[in-house]
Amino acid sequence: MFIGTILADVATNAMVVGTHGSEPGFFGQLGPMLWPLLIMSATGLTVITERLLFFHQVQINSVEFLSGVRNVLKSGNPVEAIAICDATPGPVARLMKAAILNRDAGRERVQEAVEEVGLVEVPKLEARLSVLATLAQIAPLCGLLGTLLGLGSVYRSLQATQGHSAPADLFQGLGESLHAAGTGMAIAIISYAAYNYLVSRVNAIVLDMERASSEALRMTSSDAVRRD
Repeated sequence: MFIGTILADVATNAMVVGTHGSEPGFFGQLGPMLWPLLIMSATGLTVITERLLFFHQVQINSVEFLSGVRNVLKSGNPVEAIAICDATPGPVARLMKAAILNRDAGRERVQEAVEEVGLVEVPKLEARLSVLATLAQIAPLCGLLGTLLGLGSVYRSLQATQGHSAPADLFQGLGESLHAAGTGMAIAIISYAAYNYLVSRVNAIVLDMERASSEALRMTSSDAVRRD
């Protein structure tokens, strides 16, 4: 609702400026592609903000976390280790908790447990990233469509006046073309850059999960040796 209110205010201001001023404002010069481009930009910013906040919450210092859990387990206190995992956010902590809970069932069961956690957690990390990839692909096309529509208005103006249109009418159509193309490219650039950055964050967390998985299997092997 909040984003919709902002978009409505922007569109209203653009139309007011275009009506009372000598020339339309920037958003007024987007022409027929005003709403599609505004919706795409709002969607991209929403996804980027949500993902940044999510990764900030779930990404931890895995080295310190694994070291702490390892020391607690070496002291023979798995209950405290589980409590540490419960108090730590993110997939790495949930993976280690699953491994600790199944550590007495053997190495194979621990491996199955961490794989099950990975199957649940990785899609959560990758959620909505496809939206940014899609915006990076279709935003330039929408900008190109706006360019064609703007040039089409120029053509219709020249056709209606048999080539004697006022320069202001031609400039308006050309302005719509340039602004739509530029806005579409800007949305695509920001979406693509944000997508690559967020994918790098996902890869970093997945690497931490793999490190935690190796630590869990090593922990299980150590327990087996001590029992023997």
